[in-house]
Amino acid sequence: MDSRHHRTPTHAWVTPVIRNLLMDLEDAGHLARIRFFIRDRDAKYPALIDEILGSAGIAAVLTGDRMPRMNSITERWVTTFRAELLDRMLIWNQTHLRHALREYERHYNEHRTHRSLAAAAPLRTLPQPLKPSQIERLTVDREDRLGGVIHEYHHAA
Repeated sequence: MDSRHHRTPTHAWVTPVIRNLLMDLEDAGHLARIRFFIRDRDAKYPALIDEILGSAGIAAVLTGDRMPRMNSITERWVTTFRAELLDRMLIWNQTHLRHALREYERHYNEHRTHRSLAAAAPLRTLPQPLKPSQIERLTVDREDRLGGVIHEYHHAA
């Protein structure tokens, strides 16, 4: 069976994926903006991958040895992205996936509340509490993103 069908990627699978990623980034005009590729120390990333990245001017940065929390943040983001978006919509093609990813990234960083940030978003501070007089005249607008999969609520001006 072809390695593309395995649940766990191997180094033989990852190497061409990295090459394809670099070609996609170059085609999109983004390759020059990428400086680092953060990766863990898994054996599926051979030295060849670091050489391929290096030839494109990208430095591979390894996560710390015996520091599982370094991976946990990224793994949590991927889990959240899958649960809140990918499991709720059908992705048609790569262009659609990239659009959905950009929209979700904006939502995640600018609007979605985070418990660890006291209900603020990473790129938006927590708004000031409303006064009782403001609540009496409170109007809330809803903005749908990605065909209504994501809803954002804002106080109307």
